[in-house]
Amino acid sequence: MSVDHDPLDRIAPVLRVRPELQDFCRFGGSWSLSHPDAGSGWAAFHIVVKGECLMERSGSKPVRLQAGDVILLPHGDGHVVYSNRPSGELQKIIATPKEHIRLKQTEGVAIDTELVCGRLHLESTSENMLLRTLPYLIVLQLGGYKRYVELVAMIRDELEGGCPGAANVASDLASALFVMLLRQYLEKEPPTNGLLALLSSRGTGRAAAAMVADPAHAWTLDELASLAAVSRPTLVRAFRKLCGMPPLMFLVDLRLGLARNRILHSVESFADIAAAVGYQSEAALSKAIHRHFGIRPGAMRRTHLENQ
Repeated sequence: MSVDHDPLDRIAPVLRVRPELQDFCRFGGSWSLSHPDAGSGWAAFHIVVKGECLMERSGSKPVRLQAGDVILLPHGDGHVVYSNRPSGELQKIIATPKEHIRLKQTEGVAIDTELVCGRLHLESTSENMLLRTLPYLIVLQLGGYKRYVELVAMIRDELEGGCPGAANVASDLASALFVMLLRQYLEKEPPTNGLLALLSSRGTGRAAAAMVADPAHAWTLDELASLAAVSRPTLVRAFRKLCGMPPLMFLVDLRLGLARNRILHSVESFADIAAAVGYQSEAALSKAIHRHFGIRPGAMRRTHLENQ
């Protein structure tokens, strides 16, 4: 990896996102829609594809949104989305299942607002290390960004058309959209701590990127310091400053985050997961998972599946 390696290239491998499109909303008149917490490791989002509305998170002021805006709640906080009309009798909202997504629509009034609502899972890294570097609320305005607007229009057209496979196509488009949006946000608001800060920093970027790219490798502090072109004490100090832990402890945290993600979101065997993230056996992984999360891998996967 060259010294001049673009920090965004280092970040790219951990900006893999898996959106879950939950609702395609078509509303008119006065309406209100509550959203509970998205759940651990998930970020809630809304894409406004037509009209305008307000969003309010508990304890915060309302945020006005209009067509072309995307709002992301990285910590998955519960919130309410509602019309900007004066308060009064609310329109009834009818929910209809439609190929892996719910169509929600108000009755008896002209439709003036459309939203795509869902949640976003940040894959392939320890989501806690990634999410905790982001604020509680991110609003991205897509006006003027032709490629973003076109992606939103394509997502909307897929969901509106209802052709076979539309939900899967829309989800893939949303995945690309959010990678681009997160990249745009990180360019404007460089992280100051956590995983993304490690990857962006000249002093730690190459060492952190190497561990992210190959977590199963038996990395040593000497190897990592050599990659970073700094001394071992300098590298340790830089890691402690940016993520609160030394490099090899970061590696353990990264491996366990990756393992947890695969346990929850794949059907891979625990032995395969152990090998992929750098543990010599399924038993070794199970012991490490239990020590870190307080639960064995089998129970972790069963609990997750039961709560789906």
